[in-house]
Amino acid sequence: MASKTGGSSAPVLRRDPYEVLCVTRDSSEQEIKTAYRKLALKYHPDKNANNPEASELFKEVAYSYNILSDPEKRRQYDAAGFEALDAEGMDMEIDLSNLGTVNTMFAALFSKLGVPIKTTISANVLEEALNGTVTVRPLPIGTSVSGKVDKQSAHFFGVTINEEQAEAGIAVRVTSVAQSKFKLLYFEQDANGGYGLALQEDSEKTGKVTSAGMYFLHFQVYRLDSTVNALAMAKDPEAAFFKRLEGLQPCEVSELKPGTHIFAVYGDNFFKPASYTIEALCTKTYEETTEKLKEVEAQILRKRNELRQFETEYRKALARFQEVTNRYSQEKQSVDELLKQRDNIHSSFTAVRIPGTVSNGSTSKIPGEDSRGDSPGDDASSDGKEKVPRKKWFNLNLKGTDKKLG
Repeated sequence: MASKTGGSSAPVLRRDPYEVLCVTRDSSEQEIKTAYRKLALKYHPDKNANNPEASELFKEVAYSYNILSDPEKRRQYDAAGFEALDAEGMDMEIDLSNLGTVNTMFAALFSKLGVPIKTTISANVLEEALNGTVTVRPLPIGTSVSGKVDKQSAHFFGVTINEEQAEAGIAVRVTSVAQSKFKLLYFEQDANGGYGLALQEDSEKTGKVTSAGMYFLHFQVYRLDSTVNALAMAKDPEAAFFKRLEGLQPCEVSELKPGTHIFAVYGDNFFKPASYTIEALCTKTYEETTEKLKEVEAQILRKRNELRQFETEYRKALARFQEVTNRYSQEKQSVDELLKQRDNIHSSFTAVRIPGTVSNGSTSKIPGEDSRGDSPGDDASSDGKEKVPRKKWFNLNLKGTDKKLG
């Protein structure tokens, strides 16, 4: 079944997803996943830098897997083809958790397409795991191993658990006192004997170390993905608080069966190796801690719902606050201007010119004041006799030396 997509550009033929992945309509979910991993690694841009056709095939493989890996999308396609998916407005989201990329330009390409990149694991590491050619070191329960992994490389560990330990629950943690960046990976056994990536946890800074952990406790546990809504949070600082808990995502695997399970520490530093310590624990002796984790995550989920409602209330209150703040500024400016006008009017009621004030046009002399010239004859009396100059107060002998004052 094929379809053509319309638009401003030339129609593009979309091939049947089953044909693209080389599977049949009755193939199981695991068979589809295995086929996808092989083809995605085959056409991965990391391995085909000089082959543009491989990049297009890679996107076609990823697009097909996006349909067949989702039960609802697969049902819609089986019933009515691409038209049913187009009617639903299906968004293409490529899940790269099974192949990864270290190519920055490749990541930027998918970012421009609006497709979330879920990992940056080297395709070579994932291919070696899928082919079963990796070296797996034993990691017994209750022990720890320290090491240093090169950039874009991985150290694999096998954790063997018995039935009692599987029922009690298992925790695998990695820490780095050097605060290195790394990823903790969990692989599932493939039918061909290789290992396919199933889970990954990015290291986060916690106190003075970086750490990552996986918890298989027979109930739903959650991981905090800090990349969720990262762009929106960067544009709106207040969203950094409200969207912080939106990154809480349920882990796909909540329990392990008896047997050997494969974990890996992947060096996520681009310029130097990552130092780490990995340990595997049975949670039987951590029953109280397990219950606390279950309780606090339930509280976090409730808090997330509360914050969603509170954000709406906050945004409305903030908008109202900004409105009244603007009103306050306008009213303050208006009052200042009116009072200034009032002061200027008051200043107009005067005959004295005061520097900096507005003149009302009247004379600057006080009414009734004699107009006198500055000629020498001004001090002569009308009878022609010379007046005796009067001693002014600032000429007095304050020390009493003038005898006439005695």
